[in-house]
Amino acid sequence: MKKLTIDPITRLEGHGKILLYLDEGGGLKGAVLQVPELRGFEAFCRGRRGEEMPQITERICGVCPEAHHLASARALDAAYGATVPPAAWIQRELFYNAYIFADHLLHLVFLGGPDLLLPAHTPNGARNVLGVLQAYPELGREVVAVRARAQRVLEIIGGRAIHPVFALPGGVSKPIAPDEATEIAGHTGAMVDLAGEFVTFFHEEVLPDPAFQSLLALPEGQLPTHYMGLVDGGTALHFCRGEVRAVSADGKELFRLDGEAALAKIAERVEPWTYVKFPYLREPGWTGFVAGPESGIYRVGPLARLNVAERMATPLAQEEYERFLDFFGEKPVHATFAYHWARLVEMVQAAEAAAALATEEDLTRTEIRGKLGKPGSGVGVVEAARGTLFHRYVLDEQGLVTDLDLIVATTHNAAGIGLSVKQMAEGVVRRGALDEALLNRIEMAFRAYDPCLACATHFLPGEMPLVVEIYDEEGNLERRITR
Repeated sequence: MKKLTIDPITRLEGHGKILLYLDEGGGLKGAVLQVPELRGFEAFCRGRRGEEMPQITERICGVCPEAHHLASARALDAAYGATVPPAAWIQRELFYNAYIFADHLLHLVFLGGPDLLLPAHTPNGARNVLGVLQAYPELGREVVAVRARAQRVLEIIGGRAIHPVFALPGGVSKPIAPDEATEIAGHTGAMVDLAGEFVTFFHEEVLPDPAFQSLLALPEGQLPTHYMGLVDGGTALHFCRGEVRAVSADGKELFRLDGEAALAKIAERVEPWTYVKFPYLREPGWTGFVAGPESGIYRVGPLARLNVAERMATPLAQEEYERFLDFFGEKPVHATFAYHWARLVEMVQAAEAAAALATEEDLTRTEIRGKLGKPGSGVGVVEAARGTLFHRYVLDEQGLVTDLDLIVATTHNAAGIGLSVKQMAEGVVRRGALDEALLNRIEMAFRAYDPCLACATHFLPGEMPLVVEIYDEEGNLERRITR
């Protein structure tokens, strides 16, 4: 049996490798996404003061600290029984929509962009952000400029552009001054403009491309799983408030619950070959690494949220959502590469929502923190850019953390990512030799999820070499490729 290793996989946050096992005839016997990182946050956060958690947990990741910061604050709201004032909620939601916009823009252009915007024959040395910027220099300059404006919104509200410090149990740390609100409104207006331009660009340059349409239609790119995400009271997509809704692989509602009750519907299992856990729905339960209505495997993130929601919350996003559904013709959409298009729909909603919140009269009110009750336990749930994020804390009478559990988006998606990698590998092996271009197709399967393995686990050295090794059936090294 031959073993081929892609180590590490590229253009993601964190570290992982893909192992492909081939039989003597060159057929695929198995494929595994292995994450050799260990995250210890649930252990070393015990004994810390509850109010420190929003600053500690956001250090899990440098790409999405905003998600951990707000999920942590929401868990503390619940643990202290606090009611968050309207001005504080507007701040939080405005901040969070700016984060979603900036993060999705990052992926669509810089991380997933080489897969979407560059021809399949592009050499690996040019298949990166620099290649995208050379191919689309004007778009690249505008993306960099407007993303910087979104980061400025995060800095004004969050106190820092990275690792925010504003969210507290029961509210936020300071009010927004009128001049700050004016500046924020200008930045969010630019975000809406770019979102509209990006939609036009997508429909003129990306969607008509036969190569992209073939990805959307690939049989090995179809993965019928259940889906989970947050919705508001009208079943519209919401990123940081509402109820957790799950739908089955055939589109039927499985549950719609608050964060604590939804968390109780999830179980986790471990495998000896990876540090990532595999969550699954307690009903129907774990049936192995298989998809379908009888499996407990579900997915989260942009595609899942569009499958779970019945509508978008803003007008331009709703128009793009309807184009999305018209293209596929049915719902749920199971095409893994549709994650990219779904990410665009969400980016539009985030920009529109941020712009609307920036003009709310209550944004500059000074009542920004509610009273805290006695410490207890609580669950905070938000939609990180990559999917549903749960923080659960148990505090003792002194407000110290005695127990906690974090289930992050990439952990929810771990089983689905592994299945997508395996399906793509099967298609690649059927099509011919395992050269660099075909190996990149396998990597594209996991990049569609925009995974964050630093959140799912955590690794110390932080090195990023790439080594592909092919072994014969006796375990002898036949070929070694380095990138």
